[in-house]
Amino acid sequence: MPPAKKRTRSYDSAKIRTAVLTQSGNVRDAVRTLTPEQLARPTRLGDWTVRELSAHIAMVLGTVHRYLSAPEPARHEVPLMDWPFATVTAAAQVDEDTRALAETAGTALDELFARTLTDFERSLAAAPDERLVPSRFGAMTLGDFLVTRTVELTVHTDDLNDAVPGLDVPHDRQALAACARLLADALALRAPGASTEVRIPPYAVVQCVEGPRHTRGTPPNVVETDPLTWIRLATGRTEWASALAAAQVSASGERADLSGLLPLMA
Repeated sequence: MPPAKKRTRSYDSAKIRTAVLTQSGNVRDAVRTLTPEQLARPTRLGDWTVRELSAHIAMVLGTVHRYLSAPEPARHEVPLMDWPFATVTAAAQVDEDTRALAETAGTALDELFARTLTDFERSLAAAPDERLVPSRFGAMTLGDFLVTRTVELTVHTDDLNDAVPGLDVPHDRQALAACARLLADALALRAPGASTEVRIPPYAVVQCVEGPRHTRGTPPNVVETDPLTWIRLATGRTEWASALAAAQVSASGERADLSGLLPLMA
């Protein structure tokens, strides 16, 4: 039996827009409390400090206003599901831009976030989801680009919490859900098939990996983990073997080893 054709997942525009704004606000509220010593702390992102990470999160949101201020591209070039695999190609430029923004902002990070949030809300108010924006990887629809912002914000909120013990920036539920779902769908795209079921309750279930197709009952190959552990695995923050050893992920069946497929973004 041929594999069933996977439908492209749709996202609720109003919920995504609210999620991006809410998570950005959560980060701003946390960053404004950071001391100079905390801003100088190292992160798990190479030699970025917390100050550079914070500036990068502001930049993640600021791209929306910047792209909407540019002329609309002539044609659509980048589907949403191509984005996770393309991000690695811009790593060097992102690093350069982040360092420049952090240096310009200095200690005035709250002012940077305030300005960025104001610009975001103003530029987004009259922009439809179908409007094309010139991302780093080619023209995307605004709706798709906003979904990518939930990934960036969720992943880097987790980076911030990791770098500053006790900060505990909350994760907006809708942003966390969209991030987990997009990365789960990326796994299914990288390893098409239906022999393995990957469960990320309560947000996503996908089937992937070539092999005998499962049709009913309990699948022979099952992977299950929580949303943040999944996101860390998919973005290289956590290694597969470490997550298994810490009982953060369960995997049963001969095709349940995803170590050769992860990370999806690096």
